[in-house]
Amino acid sequence: MTIRTRFAPSPTGYLHVGGARTALFSWLHARKHGGRFVLRIEDTDIERSTIESVNAILEGMTWLGLEYDEGPIHQTERFGRYKEVIQQLLESGHAYRCYCTKEELEQMREEQMRRKEKPRYDGRCRTKREPREGVEPVIRFRNPVEGVVVVDDLVRGRVMFDNSELDDLIIARSDGTPTYNLTVVVDDLDMGITHVIRGDDHLNNTPRQINILKALGAQPPQYAHVPMILGDDGKRLSKRHGAVSVMQYREEGYLPEALLNYLVRLGWSCGDREIFALDEMIALFDIRDVNKSASTFNSEKLLWLNHQYIMNSEPEHVAHHLSYQMSKLDVDPTEGPALVEVVKAQRERTKTLAEMARNSLFFYRDFDGYEEKAARKNLKPEAVEPLTDMLQNFQALPDWSAKAIHRIVKETAELRGLKLGKVAQPLRVAVAGGPVSPPIDITLQLLGRERTLRRIERAIAWIEAQGANA
Repeated sequence: MTIRTRFAPSPTGYLHVGGARTALFSWLHARKHGGRFVLRIEDTDIERSTIESVNAILEGMTWLGLEYDEGPIHQTERFGRYKEVIQQLLESGHAYRCYCTKEELEQMREEQMRRKEKPRYDGRCRTKREPREGVEPVIRFRNPVEGVVVVDDLVRGRVMFDNSELDDLIIARSDGTPTYNLTVVVDDLDMGITHVIRGDDHLNNTPRQINILKALGAQPPQYAHVPMILGDDGKRLSKRHGAVSVMQYREEGYLPEALLNYLVRLGWSCGDREIFALDEMIALFDIRDVNKSASTFNSEKLLWLNHQYIMNSEPEHVAHHLSYQMSKLDVDPTEGPALVEVVKAQRERTKTLAEMARNSLFFYRDFDGYEEKAARKNLKPEAVEPLTDMLQNFQALPDWSAKAIHRIVKETAELRGLKLGKVAQPLRVAVAGGPVSPPIDITLQLLGRERTLRRIERAIAWIEAQGANA
């Protein structure tokens, strides 16, 4: 049997973190077993579904690298098939038309609540056959009233539901459009889905869907309901916790591999290991090892993990993603050092690519002024002579390399009887505008001779102007 999993988001918003984790678990299960991963767009809620949301989901999947083998399949293109199945259920007696009005249903629920009963449809139309003038009926599934539904869940274990607790759910609205519990059953059946991996908020739908599948003479798939993700405050992860959209993490400078690694560890573990390459995730992941309890999203842990990936990934790969951050700052990478070299120089000291891009702006663009505190501390009159010495030596330097640059900085400090930092730090502020940059020799090598000389001249002039105005 070929394993077939699916990810079936509703296009009513962006691809959020919880959905991305569900997609990842489904993708890993299919890849581990040499199966197929299907992307299905559940867009039957026409009023809330948008093309923009579909595009956001596809964009998120692409950025994460969760390639799908089939799809995207849109439910709105399958209305004919749903109508056919609804008619089949009507003819077999597994569904019936309900002519209850909204007012009657509301009154029924109020009476049930007054009697302290669970509000539910009481089946009053199960045996009626006569249509009511002026009332467009809904179609309800005739749920069994006896017995139990057993769900052997791959995460939660065996869960049992009494059929007597399940009412006759609506499978088609009065306008003829199918509802979620009908469409998902038909889709899983037609697409040969063998394993349904989804959030545990769907667990209560599962016995209803199993009963519909049995009414259609089909074997239900295996289910795995993964627990929800909580925010730092112990409440369900939502917008108030910050970045919950997958693409927002791209905007903030996270590598997709870091986010995938973090998501796979939300509820799943393999010993004490924290970092997994994608091929290792596929080899080691087992849906049965997912925890039953909810996981807490820790932004600091994700930031730490992202830093590990920035430091240890191939510089060319990091540079590919850094280029997006540079474009956001309106920087053309061809107007300065190669991004790969910038990554090598900056990766130890930056936790996100957005931070790396901001900290590397001075390589590509002249700055308007110096950081005030750094200038006050380092660009003082006594810095003019060592800066002038280095300017002259840099002008005559035949080999613009980090090694040669380092030699000049060191010799200048020795000549002036200064500690290396007393020479290197004013030079750093002069060329970078602030007190932080990669090692000074690497900084100047990447900056290039022309920019370096121009900025040293500017710093000397600035110091002298400050003295004249004092």
